[in-house]
Amino acid sequence: MRTLQLPQIRLQSISAQIELKANQPQQRMEQPKAELSIQQPQADVNIETIKGKLTIDQTQAWEDMDLKHISKRIEEAANLGYQDWLDGIARRAQQGDELMKIELGGNPIAKQAKENSQDPMYDFNIGYIPSHFSVKTNYEPAQVKIDVQVNKPVIEAKRNKPILDYTPGDVQVNLARYNDLQIDFVNLKHIGPNFELEI
Repeated sequence: MRTLQLPQIRLQSISAQIELKANQPQQRMEQPKAELSIQQPQADVNIETIKGKLTIDQTQAWEDMDLKHISKRIEEAANLGYQDWLDGIARRAQQGDELMKIELGGNPIAKQAKENSQDPMYDFNIGYIPSHFSVKTNYEPAQVKIDVQVNKPVIEAKRNKPILDYTPGDVQVNLARYNDLQIDFVNLKHIGPNFELEI
């Protein structure tokens, strides 16, 4: 008894394989420091000094020593004459009044003769030549004026841009294995009238 063998076509395929190789991108960044310049101009200082002044007046000391200017002597003589004239008028008026009232008693004529013949009595105490504080001093202190002009600092800043270096990535595609198809024929026969052919 013969078993029935059906013809068969056997297909065996192998898929292709793709190989991918990726290179990562690379990025490098560098940031240069900023350039900074600072200048501080010196302050402008102006100093103005007014000198002190010392004044010494010795006029009274010279006058106390009877070393007077001619104009001062003329002025004193004029004042003294004027005062003596006023005193004389006052004395004569007083003595005239006394003589008008002679009937009231007393002896005004003898009294007036004695007053007019005697020198006046002057009071005098201890004196100093020249007199104390006759030299007068006056001092004006010096003055200092200070003017300061402050100058602001000069600041210059220069920013530097960052330095960027970028290498892009890529992908390399390779065919690691080719595809393949194998075909096999099994039990494929051609039967003729008197023969049988296996293919």
